[in-house]
Amino acid sequence: MLDKLQAIREKYLHLEEQLSDPSIVVDMEKSKRVNKEYRKLQPIIEAYTKYERVLRDIDSAAAVLKAETDPEMRDMAKEEIASLEPERDALEEELKVLLTPKDPEDEKDVIFEIRSGTGGDEAALFAGDLYRMYSRYFSDRGWEVEVVDENPGTAGGYAKIVLEVTGENVYGKLKFESGAHRVQRVPDTEAKGRVHTSAATVAVLPIMEPEDVNIRKEDIRTDVFRASGAGGQHVNRTESGVRFTHLPTGAVAESTESRSQHKNREIAMGRLIQQIREAQVQKEASALASARKSLVGTGDRSEKIRTYNWPQNRVTDHRLEGDNKNFNLDKVVEGDLEGIIEALTIADNAAKLQEG
Repeated sequence: MLDKLQAIREKYLHLEEQLSDPSIVVDMEKSKRVNKEYRKLQPIIEAYTKYERVLRDIDSAAAVLKAETDPEMRDMAKEEIASLEPERDALEEELKVLLTPKDPEDEKDVIFEIRSGTGGDEAALFAGDLYRMYSRYFSDRGWEVEVVDENPGTAGGYAKIVLEVTGENVYGKLKFESGAHRVQRVPDTEAKGRVHTSAATVAVLPIMEPEDVNIRKEDIRTDVFRASGAGGQHVNRTESGVRFTHLPTGAVAESTESRSQHKNREIAMGRLIQQIREAQVQKEASALASARKSLVGTGDRSEKIRTYNWPQNRVTDHRLEGDNKNFNLDKVVEGDLEGIIEALTIADNAAKLQEG
């Protein structure tokens, strides 16, 4: 690990030299590329600098302990070592996470879908609660959100709502949110105070281009058609629906969510690429199951990645273990998702390191 960190530092210093060269201002593309790479390495260098300082301090205290005969000085050295060792261990873990190869899709924007599942009106209300929760999280991160399609529930909330979310590291933060979310609470319509269980599903699709998974544009057949259903006469009068067929594999994906054909092309292409990419991954690696923690499923109550328990004021993420899997519901529904997302990211990185 130390050899790798030293190589990263040399690269970082080289990038720093490039940024200080006045000629780089003329080449905007190069300047942007070097700046981006430089910023990516900064957290690693900062952690590595702290790690080196702690190691030096431990070595200094150990040298005192070895050379000193005065009991008071020896005790001070022992105390210093005892206080520095946990910091060293924590920085080692942080560096391991920082050195874990990043998913190239993490920086992509996403199509974010919430759909009510089993539970009727209560499921639609819960889908509405999830939408408000995520909206607060998106806002806190400074991301831009566009509603692509919405289908309100009959008693409030949403049967379906589709969003486009753009910003920094959007897919990297949201990729673990895909799946069935289950709620346990007493609905407002429940006269006897009984706890009901309902579900909603979340799907997070990175917005991708054919070249992201080596799909040739000439291998894709495009059909446009008049969408029907929600949207009324306006949708029926325009050919806004889009269907893509990947001719070599026969994979088909379509979208009628938006009145905009451009937006439907974006959503349908994301779905098609997702299908083809998953098929490629399955063919290349039999270990796919461990990486597919976040499948949406059918929206049935029994299929869940997370449970929101109102009576116990607790959110449980079922992919985590021990005390790390429970979170305060009041904070979570107000959009404080960072704790859950960070725990899932750490667990995923640990799994990758173990597999590696």
